[in-house]
Amino acid sequence: MSNRVFMKKGLLTLTGTHLVNFLTKQNQQKSLCASISIRSKTTSIQYVESRYRDPTFEKFMDKYKNLLKVIAVQDLILANPKNQSVSVDFLSNLSQKLHLNRGATAFLRKFPHIFHIYYEPSKLQPFCRLTDAALDVSRMEAEAINASLPLVVERLVRILSMSASRTVPLRAVFKVWRELGLPDDFEDSVIARNPGVFQLCDADELNTHLLKLVGDVPSNGFRASVEDWRVFECCKEECSVNSMEMRYSFKQGYPPGMRLSKNFRAKVKEWQSLPYMGPYEMVCEKKKSSKAGMMAMEKRAVSIVHEFLSLTVEKMVEVEKISQFRKWFGIDLNIRDLFLDHPGIFYLSTKGKRHTVFLREAYERGCLRQPNPVYDARRRLLDLVALERRGLPAVNSKLQDKSSSNEVEQGDNMQSHDILSSFD
Repeated sequence: MSNRVFMKKGLLTLTGTHLVNFLTKQNQQKSLCASISIRSKTTSIQYVESRYRDPTFEKFMDKYKNLLKVIAVQDLILANPKNQSVSVDFLSNLSQKLHLNRGATAFLRKFPHIFHIYYEPSKLQPFCRLTDAALDVSRMEAEAINASLPLVVERLVRILSMSASRTVPLRAVFKVWRELGLPDDFEDSVIARNPGVFQLCDADELNTHLLKLVGDVPSNGFRASVEDWRVFECCKEECSVNSMEMRYSFKQGYPPGMRLSKNFRAKVKEWQSLPYMGPYEMVCEKKKSSKAGMMAMEKRAVSIVHEFLSLTVEKMVEVEKISQFRKWFGIDLNIRDLFLDHPGIFYLSTKGKRHTVFLREAYERGCLRQPNPVYDARRRLLDLVALERRGLPAVNSKLQDKSSSNEVEQGDNMQSHDILSSFD
């Protein structure tokens, strides 16, 4: 009897051990799956964080993120052509939306070369307007844009020509109108004035329009900017690269201090020699699932994004904005990962809580190699932003702060005096 009990106890113990081991393995598998799912969710973020940072572009973006805030406030001031000013209270209500972390007043006083705060007695509140220097820059940019309208039309035609349907959403164009150097009223001044080239059509979605290219423009009528670089490189006297090797190559340039392994160099050389279809060539065949077909699709995607960046005024654009064209350009890849996979062609910055991509070959020491009039005007505004409070006499700046505060106090006193007089 005791032996039976002992055997039963042993059997129960053995069964319990197997059960515990089984449950433990199940929990380990669940935790492993959970950890894998977590890693898969954070892989893209880790990929962005692990990129090699270029100090030149990062310093440029430190200034540029403030420029974007200045432009947002400047557009509000210039919105009313009759009275180009805006109340400080109105800007204070929009501080969170405009990302003015320390408030509107502190932001405006940080850039005295651009904004001037004054008190309006008739409205009993402080207002803000642009300084003469900022107004001059705004007029210079507007004149440069109006002078480049024929070039703007060509840019839009090129972008539409890269689409298989020769169509892009109008909202996507609105996202990049400033990057393309379009005027504020480009729907009237560019699209409506060229009915033989552009046409607005209704889309399947409600309140959505499509911009369509109706002109008879041949698909091979344009030459990509990278092809101009290849011709220039092949015509150099000291060029030691074979013309056949340059046929499908892109210019590569890496940040100083970045070490390139032999394996990486070999992969880049192999990728450079891969044939592909250019951005303005129509792809008629179906997608290939082979490795060679996928690499050809990737290289064509690089050529499309490369050409798109070359069409912008400053050779840079936010990733979120260019992603609006991904479907219409036939790009089935993650564009952000595409930039990270080719650090010799593009540079991705995350300054200012936004992802911005630069065309490397277009920049040298933080400036465009081949500037244009619109870029020059915007660069002057960036210089004013970088000055902040520098360049003003210390005494005068203190007096200016005191005078502006005195104006506000004077307005408050006037308002309180009017209230007391009403009781009398």
